[in-house]
Amino acid sequence: MNYFDRISYDPLTGIFTWAKPGHGVRVGTVAGSKTSEGYWQVCLGFKIYRAHRLAWFLKNGEWPSGPIDHINGDRLDNRIANLRVATHSVNMQNKRVAMSNNKSCGLLGVTWNRQHKKWQSKIMVNKKAHHVGLFDDPHVAHAAYVEKKRLLHAGCTI
Repeated sequence: MNYFDRISYDPLTGIFTWAKPGHGVRVGTVAGSKTSEGYWQVCLGFKIYRAHRLAWFLKNGEWPSGPIDHINGDRLDNRIANLRVATHSVNMQNKRVAMSNNKSCGLLGVTWNRQHKKWQSKIMVNKKAHHVGLFDDPHVAHAAYVEKKRLLHAGCTI
């Protein structure tokens, strides 16, 4: 059974709506829900689909050949213009926020260097760490990191 005809996808807004009634849903209402990771998902035929992958399939007629990257970094923005097939490496290069385990300042690419008592910026390229610098201010360290990121990460869109 083809469950994909039960939904409608608007590539300009990235929003999914129900196209057919059933199981307590009304035609035209928004389909799906937000996951704890911040992605939109849609359940069709008892199977859960990440909305960005489903959008790619509905627009292109085939499932993506690799990970789908949200170009602007917003996991809820499923407009087709904001989606691209990318390698895992490029997808990771497009990160905009620090990992949740970065407790020092919460800025991407910045950690506290205890030895030098300064904020340190470093960036990974092809599994190799590149030292950006040591700074008195974490925001200056972050700005230096972003500048270097734009030069070294092909997938970076910030």
